[in-house]
Amino acid sequence: MHIVKKIKIATRRSPLAIWQAEYVKKELIRNHSDIEIQIVRIQTEGDRFLDAPLFDIGGKGLFIKELEEALLSKNADIAVHSMKDVIVELPKGLEISVIMKREDSRDVLISNQYNSIAEIPDNSTVGTSSLRRQSQLKQVNSNILFEGLRGNVETRIGKLDDGKYDAIILAAAGIIRLGLAERITEFISFSHVLPAVGQGAIGIECRTNDETTQQLIAPLNDKDTSLCVLTERAFSRRLNGGCQLPIASHAVIENNQIKVDGLVARLDGSKVIRLQKIGELEDADKIGSSLAEALLDNGADAILKDYLK
Repeated sequence: MHIVKKIKIATRRSPLAIWQAEYVKKELIRNHSDIEIQIVRIQTEGDRFLDAPLFDIGGKGLFIKELEEALLSKNADIAVHSMKDVIVELPKGLEISVIMKREDSRDVLISNQYNSIAEIPDNSTVGTSSLRRQSQLKQVNSNILFEGLRGNVETRIGKLDDGKYDAIILAAAGIIRLGLAERITEFISFSHVLPAVGQGAIGIECRTNDETTQQLIAPLNDKDTSLCVLTERAFSRRLNGGCQLPIASHAVIENNQIKVDGLVARLDGSKVIRLQKIGELEDADKIGSSLAEALLDNGADAILKDYLK
């Protein structure tokens, strides 16, 4: 008797989250002919409170908690996340089993008036709620005025087009995935702005003891991306990081070694501590945490204390 495997995918309701879930569905079907997939759309806490900055809402896992609850209650078999939203300490019984090949992990400028960050005049209003972006962009232009910007990608671009901002900053990956790449004004180089931990990577979370599902999703894993994100998350874990802190990290594999940059910054841009480590692939986890230790030794601890009071 032929048995059809059934999988329920938990996802947020935003267009980008749905795109990611559909992408995972398509890849699973490509790898398994005998599979039936249902997408379960769930509203998360981060989606409900769109008027307040993430820093003010507080707490970690604002965009994934309800998806994880669906996994633990067996109302879903896997949850699809943007890895930059995934907390480093997962609930007992859950794991990130797969990290898919990374999209462009840079941030981008979108503006109807200016061609680059460097061109933006003093006292212009730039939309972003990210402390990480604000603190680094203050280094490029200390006189930019930042205003909070929440909502899905289309909503944010709509606010720009309505004239509420002179420019906005978003993650390249989401723009590209939604087919909106023509709206990108400038890809911001890593030398100016390091991305969030895990930015541009899609992760698949499932129950630790669900070996059947783990085997089904295993072909979707990208080894290089997994190593890079593992390194970045080790960095974040040591710094007790999350979306609410001005920390950033980005790892790449070059010449069969892993190279990772990391930073901690004051919100006003007055102090940015940025360092780099290079090491062997098998030491990815250690390299990330040792980079964090080096930053702490160079003054990052004093900066972070202000945010973790």
